Amino acid sequence: MPPRPLAEVRQALVEIILAKGHLQLDEPVQLASGDWSRDFIDNKRAFARGADLRLAGEALVQMAAEEGWYFDAVGGLTLGADHFSHAVAMVADRAWFVVRKAAKERGTKRRVEGATLGPGVRVLVVDDVVTRGGSVLDAYHAVRETGAEVVGVTAMVDRGPATAAIFAELGVPFRALLTYRDLGIEPVGAS
Repeated sequence: MPPRPLAEVRQALVEIILAKGHLQLDEPVQLASGDWSRDFIDNKRAFARGADLRLAGEALVQMAAEEGWYFDAVGGLTLGADHFSHAVAMVADRAWFVVRKAAKERGTKRRVEGATLGPGVRVLVVDDVVTRGGSVLDAYHAVRETGAEVVGVTAMVDRGPATAAIFAELGVPFRALLTYRDLGIEPVGAS
């Protein structure tokens, strides 16, 4: 059976996020970016069910194919990227990796765990929600330090225009699967 059209899958993902991971709060909360919002997107909670996470992985793989992002490994900064990295790796039969927030101080002292990255390895960097791009940019730089090639950067949800602008300036393809517009929430991180 052919895959469902991406637009149809994206709508199903919007419904999952709004039903299971979107919290509209009475008072604004501070996001990891430092910005404040009454709309909190918890994609770990939204995609805690296996079938929902599989659908997200299938959509990310389909979008990457549409963009021409052929990759050997997928990953991003822990904890936000972990579940999507694993889902994409399973759907696409690719390797996954995780970028620690800091290198281990013992053992191998690695910052990137899982797949071995280096020259000749094509990488898709993922994140769950981006606002100003801090976490996904950190993961991007950690991957580049290994010598691997970043073929694309994506997120399940982009809360505003800042992340796309950062990667455009770097000359790195960026496309989020969903944006604040799709979810009907106010943009964050525009200034």
